[in-house]
Amino acid sequence: MKKLKAKQAGLRRRHTRVRGKISGTPARPRLCITRSNSNMYAQVIDDVAGKTICAVSTLGPDFKATEKSGATVEGASVLGSLIGKKAIESGVTEVVFDRGGNLYHGRIKAVADGAREAGLKF
Repeated sequence: MKKLKAKQAGLRRRHTRVRGKISGTPARPRLCITRSNSNMYAQVIDDVAGKTICAVSTLGPDFKATEKSGATVEGASVLGSLIGKKAIESGVTEVVFDRGGNLYHGRIKAVADGAREAGLKF
């Protein structure tokens, strides 16, 4: 139990450090990634207005149609391309990437790569 609490505290500490350095603006909103063991969530957020511009998750109907799993790198790449397409439809072409305290590796990197392939700039 102590090991789990230490991991959670480290994640919280890293997330706070990342959020202290980046912020979403109307010209360049924040692409926020949240992950669990089995699912992932991505949002494009304007922090100045306090509004979510668009959001996609592995539980949504757009992702379910691809028949991929949210717990794999391939599924994360599909999620990235979906959020990239939705953001571009909403008029957003450039974002700030918020990894949410997670390491930029594996599924988090796959979301970023998928969004880049869809046309988003970081």
